Amino acid sequence: MLNKILIANRGEIACRILRTLKRLGIASVAVYSDADAGAPHVVLADEAVRIGPPPVKDSYLDMAAVLAAAKQTGADAIHPGYGLLSEKASFAAAAAAAGLTFIGPPPAVLDAFGDKIKARNVARAAGVSPPPGTDGPIDAGDVEAIAREAERIGYPLLVKAAGGGGGIGMQIVEDPAKLARAVQACSDRGKSAFADARVYLERYVRAPRHIEVQVLCDGQGSAVALGERECSVQRRHQKIVEESPSAAPFFAGEAGEARRSALLADALRVVTSIGYVGAGTVEFVASPEGELFFLEVNARLQVEHCVTEMCTGIDLVEQQIRVASGEKLAPGILAPERRGHAIEARVYAEDPAKKFMPQPGHLAKIVWPAAGDDLRVETGVSEGLDVTPYYDPLLAKIVAWGATREAATARLLAALSATTIDLVGANGPAATNLAFLRKVLVAAPFVSAVYDTTFAEALARESAKG
Repeated sequence: MLNKILIANRGEIACRILRTLKRLGIASVAVYSDADAGAPHVVLADEAVRIGPPPVKDSYLDMAAVLAAAKQTGADAIHPGYGLLSEKASFAAAAAAAGLTFIGPPPAVLDAFGDKIKARNVARAAGVSPPPGTDGPIDAGDVEAIAREAERIGYPLLVKAAGGGGGIGMQIVEDPAKLARAVQACSDRGKSAFADARVYLERYVRAPRHIEVQVLCDGQGSAVALGERECSVQRRHQKIVEESPSAAPFFAGEAGEARRSALLADALRVVTSIGYVGAGTVEFVASPEGELFFLEVNARLQVEHCVTEMCTGIDLVEQQIRVASGEKLAPGILAPERRGHAIEARVYAEDPAKKFMPQPGHLAKIVWPAAGDDLRVETGVSEGLDVTPYYDPLLAKIVAWGATREAATARLLAALSATTIDLVGANGPAATNLAFLRKVLVAAPFVSAVYDTTFAEALARESAKG
């Protein structure tokens, strides 16, 4: 087992990883920017090292500073969490060159899945179909070639940045007259955000659902799919409510179970075909009829990994560490017993009535619901701290388990109602999405499980009018 692990992250995921390290008796190192000097992850770690000023590019994305902190503290491994440096092949390679164990897939795998065009090709080679689209990048300036490809694929289209993520550098195009402008805009956004101007086209699936599969691979021939998660409650192409298993109508009955089994098998084929190691998520987009297409692989721990943990009893962070230590997946991990239903709500400092605009401010008061075996509160903030404009405004994830979907939903609703967050902005009280999350859980489309990725934003618009 590894002896000392540096967590190259912040906020709730850093606190989440620390909890497992403490349980396993592994020494921990936190890193922090000046804005996070008093943050919970800094207080909870055995050691903490300052790595720079508040801007993320000068601190948490500074590979040299993170590696220097690992050397300074004698860490023998780095856990990257999610986001930030977690999927950067260059960081994984630099960590290895520095003699550190990177708790994640090898650089070649990160490189393949970090490029959405390469990822589509990996899936196709494994016999798993992505939505129809271009085989490679398209020239943003070649209007005629773009028009020909669009006609071949068919409308509506998605224009996507090859190095994108989180909805950045992505546009839906219904009108051919708007295609060239959308391609150029996505190319410019990709160049700005990811230093990668390449874009590609793929067919847009109308009324899509976003469904993903949690996988674990030990790099020694064993791999398992731990079930799927439904992630279709989104705003700005980013998730705010996730659940497992998916309650989509096309998973119902015998035919639905066969479709679910095929989905899990497809996910495993994609990752095992390229020598995946560790935890990862294979994402799919589904049509209302249940036609499933490969979307991408998130080669890291997901924000919503907790719902899978609640349904399987498996600590995914622990498994990441064991695999990185050279262990094989245990028989109990390879044949997990799934139970019940889990739902996660992400609590943000944002205003749903104003297009989910982030709300920086001072956390004057926080009251979380009582946690237990059936309820988790994952947070990286505490009363008296500030929500700054430098980082994602996620305050917490509240995760509820129940024997049924209805029981899990009721428990989550009660937990959200028991939560108090007084956020004070520069000009008075600032908003969170707590009330909106409760509206989501009682809305008819959610209750009936007949909704798609447009549901949450439509509900926010309706709520703002009323």
